[in-house]
Amino acid sequence: MKYLIVGLGNIGPEYELTRHNIGFLTLDRLADKQNATWKSDRLAFKTEIKYKGRTLHLIKPTTYMNLSGKAVNYWMKELNIPKENVLVIVDEVAIPFGKLRMRGKGSAAGHNGLKNIEALTGGQDYPRLRMGIGDNFPKGRQVDYVLGRFTQQEFDELPIMMDKAIEMILGFCTIGIAQTMTQFND
Repeated sequence: MKYLIVGLGNIGPEYELTRHNIGFLTLDRLADKQNATWKSDRLAFKTEIKYKGRTLHLIKPTTYMNLSGKAVNYWMKELNIPKENVLVIVDEVAIPFGKLRMRGKGSAAGHNGLKNIEALTGGQDYPRLRMGIGDNFPKGRQVDYVLGRFTQQEFDELPIMMDKAIEMILGFCTIGIAQTMTQFND
């Protein structure tokens, strides 16, 4: 069984520890735990891990957030992975910081990375793991907030949230999305 696990974010040091890069950060942590090494490949940084007889292809698109669909579409086709075996990890302002929600499909809810994935893969019917970053920003300042760095308190709590997200990713690939949602969704 093959899976494509996509962490969304933006490349470059100026974005490295921003809320919008929580997908990148989570996959970095998963790769570290598995001693996997990233390599630059077509439209993404890529690595793969083996887990309980499954192959997980991890990618961090290098297309910048708003064009993430280019990388997702390319790697789905290149690796011949069906949409139901793709999991997109993304930041979510509509969920309180630290909370996690997996869904089998859904709307982009204004998220430009998800909108682009929908446009290029043909719809909203792909699994995603939304990682809550909260909405502690003044009206009209969402871009500054998501592209801003974590507060010290958030940064201190981040490993706990990322470790739970990793459990959910591994659950998605082994026990399936329905059981993972029942067991882990906040």
